[in-house]
Amino acid sequence: MKPVKTLLPLVGILFFHHALFAQLIVGTQIRPRAEFRNGFKTLTEEGRDPAFFIEQRSRLFADYKAGPFQVKINFQDVRIWGSTSQIYKSDPTLTNIYEAWGLYHFNPKWSVKIGRMDLDYDNARFLGDLDWAAQGRSHDAFLISFKNDSSDLRLDVGGAFNQIGFEPTKLSETFYAGVNNYKTMQFAWLHKKFAGAKLSMLIHNDGRQVASDSSLAMRQTYGLIGSGKVAGLDVGGEFYFQGGKNGADTDVSAFLVSAYATIKTGITPLTLGFDYVSGTSVNDNKDKSFNPLYGTNHKFYGYMDYFYVGNAHGQQGNIAGLLDVHVKTRFKTGAKSSLVANTHIFNSAAELYNPTDADQSESKYLGTEVDLVFNMNPDKNVNFNLGYSQMFAGASMELVKATPGDHTSFNNWVWLMINFNPTIFTSDR
Repeated sequence: MKPVKTLLPLVGILFFHHALFAQLIVGTQIRPRAEFRNGFKTLTEEGRDPAFFIEQRSRLFADYKAGPFQVKINFQDVRIWGSTSQIYKSDPTLTNIYEAWGLYHFNPKWSVKIGRMDLDYDNARFLGDLDWAAQGRSHDAFLISFKNDSSDLRLDVGGAFNQIGFEPTKLSETFYAGVNNYKTMQFAWLHKKFAGAKLSMLIHNDGRQVASDSSLAMRQTYGLIGSGKVAGLDVGGEFYFQGGKNGADTDVSAFLVSAYATIKTGITPLTLGFDYVSGTSVNDNKDKSFNPLYGTNHKFYGYMDYFYVGNAHGQQGNIAGLLDVHVKTRFKTGAKSSLVANTHIFNSAAELYNPTDADQSESKYLGTEVDLVFNMNPDKNVNFNLGYSQMFAGASMELVKATPGDHTSFNNWVWLMINFNPTIFTSDR
């Protein structure tokens, strides 16, 4: 016991000596993105003109660390070029605070974080910062973290309780309406690294206000995420199960399963994989549609965002789910550039039916999407991305999309994004 008693004061001295060290980092991001949309998110048709616009995200953040505590504030402005007059007194664009949080380390292993923050875990399948979207995604929450570097173990426990209105108007009850968000949320995330592998477990509870009364519909999600090396291959897999009730107070029984393997060829890595996201058919009396809720869905189900990115796909208000078989690769085109090439083959997970004949089933094949992205980093603070995507839709895509469209039309999407992301000031003392 003597060595332990001797080391404990030393650890404390080193930890609080660190309190004498302070650092301020100020950074910024300017990220304009031009998009040509001709069948993006949903099918186009003859006579419908393509969309073109330039959207810009501008951020300015300050990150201050002093010993056991840290604070960060991140301002952002999101706008479409030309959305305001050159001389104006009102601004319809989004200007807000993306992050504003404080963190305190009780000791080298335990910390608490509270405020407005992003939650980005594992591959961002279920909890992600949604960085592709200009506005991103952040939560008003608290987070208690345990991290043991010697055993490569980390545990995060977090939660939130949301309300609307401004003090002092809220003098009674906690009914939460008018916002597409959870009323209450709790989660626990356990992550462990092994030799050549890593494993995560997630438990998440999402409480939605039931519109008809003051009750809460509680939906639980359980996840297991792993990756590692097997026989020289990089492999990974995920399994999620959802139960409880959705925001409409309907029973939920849904799941997601995903797996991939990456082969290192002589030219480029080649990733083969699939995602199966359960869905609900018109004959189901339960919600069998897995909801990825707060994930960065643009990353997974094709860059044209036909699925799970702010638009529905299914019949009679149900989400049909998805079977996505994909091949992904990246070619190195230069010392500072590369080309991503992905192909997705999409099928409905649920049965599809003829809308005029409920007894006649239709093909589950929805379409094939090809995504190409050229990436170049001419400077450590500058990144260029040029993307082209093409959707070769099947006839059943017309059945599952809420907006009218023609699957035989030329459905494509082109975008160019420039990201300036420098650190403009660093101060140590």
